[in-house]
Amino acid sequence: MNVAASSRKTLTPDAHARSRRSTTLVVGCVLAGLVVAVAAVSLLWLPYAPDDTSGDRLMPPGAAHLLGTDKLGRDLLTQLMIGARIALTVGAGSVLLGGVLGLLAGLAAGFATRWLDDTVSALLDILIAFPTLLLAMLVVAVRSASLGSAILAIGLGMSAIVARLTRVLVKRVLAQDFVTASRTSGTSWPRVVTEHILPNIWPTLLVNLALQLGLAVLAEASLSYLGLGPPPPNASWGRMLQEAQATVLTAPVGAIAPGVLLVVLVIGVNLIADGLRDVADPTRRRTR
Repeated sequence: MNVAASSRKTLTPDAHARSRRSTTLVVGCVLAGLVVAVAAVSLLWLPYAPDDTSGDRLMPPGAAHLLGTDKLGRDLLTQLMIGARIALTVGAGSVLLGGVLGLLAGLAAGFATRWLDDTVSALLDILIAFPTLLLAMLVVAVRSASLGSAILAIGLGMSAIVARLTRVLVKRVLAQDFVTASRTSGTSWPRVVTEHILPNIWPTLLVNLALQLGLAVLAEASLSYLGLGPPPPNASWGRMLQEAQATVLTAPVGAIAPGVLLVVLVIGVNLIADGLRDVADPTRRRTR
């Protein structure tokens, strides 16, 4: 009996860690998956056309309009579904753009000479300190408000964060003895990058990009709230919140529905990032 109890005590920490990682990932995937499912359905079916204003204004939820209508008579469920698609498109596009640009810039800074590295680091600090909203205003002034402008603005702002993280990780890996031994044996720099650097930095980068996805969704909602996001008839959660603020007391669904989905998506993505940190980061895993 004592032996069994001792075994349970010995196994409990590892079992608890595995259970926590599994639970965090599952909950995150379920929450984010709900929004992904809504966006996927919107590609195949919508209750009404995005610009259909045939409904009465500010109708409450009912059989004809499950979530009611907005102040123009548009179906709120239709806008909510399109908004999920827009949020995921901008989030994924921004992460892809920021990840590629940041990875390339970070690798270049990691291999650069001292003075060039200091120059690149200073430029990255300036970009990070530059607010994304101001950058978006500049992009919109040049390109006009659109889906592509939002992706470009958020992706450029994100690239500086990814680049600085990549630079630090590359410097850390280059200082390892196995990299020095590889170079001494005649391994080319491209092979060092693909065989030693990327395999050792991808877990941390993956977690960071997952976190950046949640921030990109929030940034897109902020841009749309200010009128800098995709223009109508493309619906956006940020624009829905902006349009519903004047009638939030008489028709609260127009503000509650996009707000809830926005929170669900961001929390889901953050939980996925937390679970990935535990699973993919070998350093963190050893400390548990």
